[in-house]
Amino acid sequence: MHRTLQFLVLNLLLVPGNLACDDGHTPCDSSGALPSRPALHCPEEFQAQAARPLDSALPGAVSVKTIIDQGDADRVHFQDTETYPVHRAFAVAKLGWPPGMPFVEQYHYPQRRFLLGAVTYYEEPDVWAYEMAPYDTASAEMITKAIGLLGRASFFGDELHFHPTSREQLATAEDLGGDIPVVTTEEIYAGTNYQPLNLSETLAQVRVLTVDELETGYVSPREIAVVDRVPNDISVVAGIVTAEFQTPLSHVNVLSQQRGTPNMALRDARERFAPFEGKWVRLKVDAFAYTLEEVTRDQADAWWEQHGPPRVTVPEPDVERTGLLRLDDLGLTDIPAVGGKAAHFGELRDLAEIRVRNGFAIPVAHHHQFLVEHGFDADIEAVLADQRFRSDGIYRRQALADLRARMRAAPLGEDFETLLIERIRADFPATRMRFRSSTNAEDLGVFTGAGLYSSASGDPDDPTRPVADAVKSVWASLWNFRAFEEREYAGIDHRRVLMAILVHPTYVDETANGVAITANLYDPAPGGEDAFYVNVQRGEESVVRPAPGIVSEQLMYYHFHLGQPATYYTQSNLVTPGTTVLSRRELYQLGQGLDAVRQHFASHYDPPAGFGRLPMEVEFKRVVDRGETHIEIKQARRFPGRGAASAP
Repeated sequence: MHRTLQFLVLNLLLVPGNLACDDGHTPCDSSGALPSRPALHCPEEFQAQAARPLDSALPGAVSVKTIIDQGDADRVHFQDTETYPVHRAFAVAKLGWPPGMPFVEQYHYPQRRFLLGAVTYYEEPDVWAYEMAPYDTASAEMITKAIGLLGRASFFGDELHFHPTSREQLATAEDLGGDIPVVTTEEIYAGTNYQPLNLSETLAQVRVLTVDELETGYVSPREIAVVDRVPNDISVVAGIVTAEFQTPLSHVNVLSQQRGTPNMALRDARERFAPFEGKWVRLKVDAFAYTLEEVTRDQADAWWEQHGPPRVTVPEPDVERTGLLRLDDLGLTDIPAVGGKAAHFGELRDLAEIRVRNGFAIPVAHHHQFLVEHGFDADIEAVLADQRFRSDGIYRRQALADLRARMRAAPLGEDFETLLIERIRADFPATRMRFRSSTNAEDLGVFTGAGLYSSASGDPDDPTRPVADAVKSVWASLWNFRAFEEREYAGIDHRRVLMAILVHPTYVDETANGVAITANLYDPAPGGEDAFYVNVQRGEESVVRPAPGIVSEQLMYYHFHLGQPATYYTQSNLVTPGTTVLSRRELYQLGQGLDAVRQHFASHYDPPAGFGRLPMEVEFKRVVDRGETHIEIKQARRFPGRGAASAP
């Protein structure tokens, strides 16, 4: 039996008052699933009809789809949700709905035949909830009728809450009678202790430590970091467990997906993992539960021999193409010359539906010239051949810091610096410019390189922000400690990686920033509910690396549905309670841009395993231009998929 359902059955069997409907004597049918049941008399019947909900944004949940047929004397159907995971399939197969007739009006029309919903049990907060699709516009009267009928036909009866899944439904809930309890997504989230982020498995040693200790120490690729809160960054580790909940787009989760390593949040993680400190364990993160068991070092070694990380091959850098290149001339075929970030940025410049800043690219050839001119190519060879550098993580961190310092101290080259400054003054006068890393080993899909390198600002007219310093700082960041560790873990030849730079006006006018995925992370399969997943925050506060105590807005935006509802999982704590970071107009504008990005890159990339639509990770800003706010797209890269990567 599934752990969640087992927990559910045992829990409910201990509460005799919950085990029968209002007839008080109907026997429990434990024979298995039926196409539909008119009533649920016991936990076994619920279990037989249930499935993991298509929208599994809230973990530890099992759900039964429900249909109330108002055209058949309000007949109740608790449908077999494994066999018929969507309402329409059941209506066509069992209720005579014509296959060619549109079904969408059953979610929107006041004179609808069906009342469509689901009964979901959330294990950890111990909540029974009646839910509708976020785009369902059912009135308060319809909701009251549905909950009354379902409650009288089920053993959980009076415990059934209404769970609004959109802001519109939350407003409708205010008109429900006082007899119907309402539970919000945030309340369910707050009552949940376990959050699976990247579904995977590893065999490694447990290290329980604080984020402060993590920043000053070294955790090896064969250790699981169990930390008190979500770190802003982390070098290669075998797995991550945080005592603080994350967002799916948190930086550490993006890293976990890239590496294929397990990532989870558990509110009492340090207490649960403390008995395993320093021991070898098997950690498996599943959608509903995690497994933790002690193993031997020999078992771990054998597992790593079989499940070692796949080797990543990067494009050979093009060191012949020089000059300052126009972004409008660049596309994905130019990755060897200008790196992944600049190449994708050039593709974005082709889209009329979005706003993207203009600029130029410094190709990798100039970085290569800089290394050869100052002998850094020989220094790199010497460092890579040093056995202590290879075996001692603390020494390696310091050696890389010394290498970066020498690179930043070397002169840029007078001719190249003059060329760069003249280009900025001619095309972007009196403008501070942003110099962004763009290697030939990032945004590759199989290896995103997210957050490995540094960006810097430069202004020819500001002596405190020299352009030369900005360029050298970005070039030197190729040898950031975590960048080296990440490439080493992926088997990338460091000698084949060079740094291009994407240059455009810096953002000094942003009022919000965020990251979105152009697919529904919680219902990604073909035929699932199409939606965009969005994290957004006011001002410049990062959504992927937030400061301690800062909560960003986390929502699913159903851009393609009537009314375009949004389900908010968390609210920003930097805006007035009850308000949102983005207005409805701004959310619509973002949706239009995300749709354009997805359509454009769908001709270049296939969706990852399990996804019916292409998920692109898109960074965006809300900026003010002459008193008017608008959304600008800052970056787009392939998203690897939730748990899509293989285990390390």
